[in-house]
Amino acid sequence: MKYLLFIILALFSIQLSAQQKQFSKDDNGKFIYYQVVDSLQLNKDTLLQRAKSFIHVAYKKSMTQENSTDSSVLAKGTMVIDKTILVAGHPSGEVSYSFVFEARNGKYRFWLTDLLFIPYQRDRYGNFVATTKIGVPLERTPGKLGAGAWKDILNSTYNKIEKFGDDFKKYLAANRVEKAKKKTETISTKKW
Repeated sequence: MKYLLFIILALFSIQLSAQQKQFSKDDNGKFIYYQVVDSLQLNKDTLLQRAKSFIHVAYKKSMTQENSTDSSVLAKGTMVIDKTILVAGHPSGEVSYSFVFEARNGKYRFWLTDLLFIPYQRDRYGNFVATTKIGVPLERTPGKLGAGAWKDILNSTYNKIEKFGDDFKKYLAANRVEKAKKKTETISTKKW
């Protein structure tokens, strides 16, 4: 009976570990999140304009545009990685990344690479701040003591980047027309 219970527990743990998503690696051995999306309704200029708008409007606090050409946009950004214990959570660090977007008529591709993790710690005022300015590449293999924490950081980073990719695809697919702001009318109490 206890062997049966052990076998069921082992199979369940193997199945759970197989469900975790992993980053792909590029030609240089760095982690990369790469997507190619068909968008037959939109031309290249519209896609490029919406990608620039995404950087400058939707993610203006965490991304800065580095370079732009007639068919691509390059940007750098950071995202905060949270550590959750039961209900309470706090930031465990931030991941800086390079974002590249390229468009053609009818399709586009984007990728995030050069992922560097910068750990946080509490300062004397109780705020979480970066411990260093130098990031650790996510590709590095940790030692035995830090393997569990590093695995949690990788999973959390992948989930955040996957959410970022979904937000980006939704932003490019939606038709956002800039609304002209109306001039507010002044109310006069002298006229009836």
